[in-house]
Amino acid sequence: MTDLATFAAGLPKAELHVHIEGTLEPELMFELARRNGVTIPFASVDEVRAAYSFTRLQDFLDIYYRGADVLRTEADFRDLAIAYFDRAAADNVRHAEIFFDPQTHTDRGIPFDTVMAGLLAGMADAEARHGLSSRLILCFLRHLDEEAAFATLKAAEPWIDRIAAVGLDSSEVGNPPAKFERVFGAAALLGLGRVAHAGEEGPPEYVRDALDVLLVDRIDHGNRALEDPVLVTRLAREAITLTVCPLSNLKLCVVDSVDAHPIARMLRAGLRATINSDDPAYFGGYVNDNFAAIADTGMLSRADLITLARNSFLGAFLDDEAITGHLAALDSYVDTQR
Repeated sequence: MTDLATFAAGLPKAELHVHIEGTLEPELMFELARRNGVTIPFASVDEVRAAYSFTRLQDFLDIYYRGADVLRTEADFRDLAIAYFDRAAADNVRHAEIFFDPQTHTDRGIPFDTVMAGLLAGMADAEARHGLSSRLILCFLRHLDEEAAFATLKAAEPWIDRIAAVGLDSSEVGNPPAKFERVFGAAALLGLGRVAHAGEEGPPEYVRDALDVLLVDRIDHGNRALEDPVLVTRLAREAITLTVCPLSNLKLCVVDSVDAHPIARMLRAGLRATINSDDPAYFGGYVNDNFAAIADTGMLSRADLITLARNSFLGAFLDDEAITGHLAALDSYVDTQR
């Protein structure tokens, strides 16, 4: 690990783009399969890891949904969350905003309340043991229809005070943001923040529509926005946070190599980019692994790494007092490293 990667590892940071189902490590998958008597199509942990070879988003999603089938009980979702937060805390993550896909579970007959109770228990454990705060972002699966999204939002209403925002994930191409305009409007009326995956595999127009049609607070990924200079200017001027995921981009062939990743271009363009892990069990690393991969390319300076960490707090669904406290902790760490 380079000196810059070591420095980045110690930075206090927030993680704003992580799918909790995507943190299901093969070891826990096997443990939960045994616990719940679920048959999985893999004979060993090594066989699972060997299957994590993707050339596009859909290849990943196919195995992702099969793995999620082992999640059945409140204890399963709690243990999944605790395992993620333990790793995040070790990476100096001080605040995490985790995506969850309730439709992945309710469509299998798992009650929405079971998912929520388990995740909230894991979040409480992280706060108590690590001092790590967290928020939930309920994602609609964009390959499903608007009616299904509305049903999910209805199921969430008893828990609405425990949910920070709604998001949009799953298969991007062919499922434009406008498909979910009305349900995002309904979420806004409930006081929820809004985010959406856009510009990962989909065109720059999806990023623009996420802003103009869904009225999102931040963009998840956003790589392809760089193809449109006017859109880049707008994103910079409006200080729209981009939750960028380098190792995910590499694994899904969004970029040819880490050296070719556009994160440096984003920062030079004045974009509020952040570094995140996306689905770390599948994509080869948690948030510090992503920082290290980028730091080791030499494309970023120490100041750039600090900016990425600072952006992560500025883009969070936290109040000004909490953000100010996190920024002070970041500044304190930087001062100790001079």
